Amino acid sequence: MVNNEIVAGFDDEKDESLKIKLQRVDNVDGCLVLTLNGYIDTYNSNYFQKRVQKTIEAGFTRLIFSCGGLNYVSSTGIGSFTAFLKTVKPKGGDLVLLEVQPKVYEVFQLLGFSQFFNIKANLDESISFFQGGADEAAAVSFPIVFTCPICSKKLKAVKTGRFRCSECKTILSIDNAGAVSLG
Repeated sequence: MVNNEIVAGFDDEKDESLKIKLQRVDNVDGCLVLTLNGYIDTYNSNYFQKRVQKTIEAGFTRLIFSCGGLNYVSSTGIGSFTAFLKTVKPKGGDLVLLEVQPKVYEVFQLLGFSQFFNIKANLDESISFFQGGADEAAAVSFPIVFTCPICSKKLKAVKTGRFRCSECKTILSIDNAGAVSLG
């Protein structure tokens, strides 16, 4: 019961449709990786919300959701992520979603929520986001090669601005520090 060692009582309740594995990020205060496997829908979203709320109550306000094993999220599930964001932001926290499957990302996009979430391609990018990657944001020399945060395709940008990924067609934005965001 490694999860219970990180957050007391986390595994007291189980749901076979959604497995959540916790991993502490040692070099970032209040940071936790939640690896999600399964799906989030109307039937298990309450379970999902209660588990994540338990981590927030335990002092984790910088949450990284590893979504590589998440194969479906309903609009109710998206609402859960939004609720978490509203809970951790006033406490100085934030959320990062990583390895979001294209069909799951599509739900975020269709509902208009993709711009509210930090979506990163890998764990290193997610951790550096919480370590204050913006502080190191000196202007970068273009052209740069970067990874699409949705489909992980390597792309090249010759200047700042908005781009469409040639693989998954997601609209991306790149600032003068070389930071990639959605929209």
